[in-house]
Amino acid sequence: MIREPVVTGQFYPAAPGQLIQMIRGMVDEKVVKSEVIGLVLPHAGYIYSGPVVGAVLSRVKFKDTFIIICPNHTGRGKLFSIMTSGKWRTPLGEIEIDAELAKQILKDSRYLEEDTAAHLYEHAVEVQLPFLQYFQPGIKFVPIVMAQGNSVTYKEIGRQLAQAVTSVKRETVIVASSDMNHYENQDVVKDKDNQAVEAMLNLDGDELLRRVERFDISMCGYGPAVSMLTAARELGAGRAELVRYRTSGDETGDYSSVVGYAGIMVLAMSPVARLARETVELYVREGKLPKVESVGPEMQERAGVFVSIHKHGELRGCIGTFEPITENIAQEIIANAVSSAIRDPRFTPITRNELADLDYSVDVLTQPVPVADKSKLDPKKYGVIVESGWKKGLLLPDLEGVNSVEQQIDICRQKAGIYPGEKVKLYCFEVKRYR
Repeated sequence: MIREPVVTGQFYPAAPGQLIQMIRGMVDEKVVKSEVIGLVLPHAGYIYSGPVVGAVLSRVKFKDTFIIICPNHTGRGKLFSIMTSGKWRTPLGEIEIDAELAKQILKDSRYLEEDTAAHLYEHAVEVQLPFLQYFQPGIKFVPIVMAQGNSVTYKEIGRQLAQAVTSVKRETVIVASSDMNHYENQDVVKDKDNQAVEAMLNLDGDELLRRVERFDISMCGYGPAVSMLTAARELGAGRAELVRYRTSGDETGDYSSVVGYAGIMVLAMSPVARLARETVELYVREGKLPKVESVGPEMQERAGVFVSIHKHGELRGCIGTFEPITENIAQEIIANAVSSAIRDPRFTPITRNELADLDYSVDVLTQPVPVADKSKLDPKKYGVIVESGWKKGLLLPDLEGVNSVEQQIDICRQKAGIYPGEKVKLYCFEVKRYR
């Protein structure tokens, strides 16, 4: 089957030359590419959402296949629909469905059904395809259309996608095709969209659903976004980044009733942060430590390391070493990951049922150096150690809510039990943060 385009000449130009020229004006050929697992891309007419799509895809290291999940705008077809074979035609040629992966997804899924009716007149997958063809002719894709469901369904579909991707061993990018809040004034739309974007940047699908309901956010693809975020976490996502945001008013100049468009990348977890996660999961489940036979260059040296664990954006554990006590950074991560999970006195030990909700970051410290004058410090760039006799307190740099050197020093004093007025020595250090 060849699925014909339905919004060509409306959402984007029908003439191949005009389409290529339009897309070329919306992309950046020189920007640094990133290893991504998932994306949020808008799906309006190109004059409105194209600059956002172009900005995001310009930064993506393309893979073999893109799985594109979109909401059902037409009401046609099955509730959760997948096409597992055929080609879709655009002005730039035909783009083939990855049949092997699509059939594995269908086999693994409890909810998705083989269906064409939901796809025939749905624009939200179609509009992504010419951009993909522009960057990588011959790329394959898997189209999925989702009607309204619930948290359990969205997340289960996400887990099933991750399972299929892993089973087929396919290099994929999972796209949630979604516009943001619809048809309110610019300020209201931006405020509502900020709430949704924040939840997605925290890779928190449950929180996204709560905010969509609480703030009445008319984001059409919140279900696809939850499925994408769930799959991305299963596949080793480390963090997310908002690449670009705009509204239709930025194109028309009319801000009285606009639609928001957000472009988000979900990036792969670094090997450093992945070691922290694997350590915690193995230790909590089995009481064992991972065996590290070889490590990458970023973990071969000796350095102090802090492992931070967050749950739904809130700190869940953070333990580290000021200076190295093991043979290399990898062993330092393993030791401190376990301590962060079960020995942080501020929290109860992490349990098995929490593991899927945790995020990890690892800070590798440079050697601390003495500071004679606190005016040389910078809370965004430098961490601080405050020392008085045997008492020593440390604070990492660039922490939310810590905006001054005085705050840094006061917090370090409190952590170390150093009283106001006690004479102290100051040290500073820098960190490389891995997520």
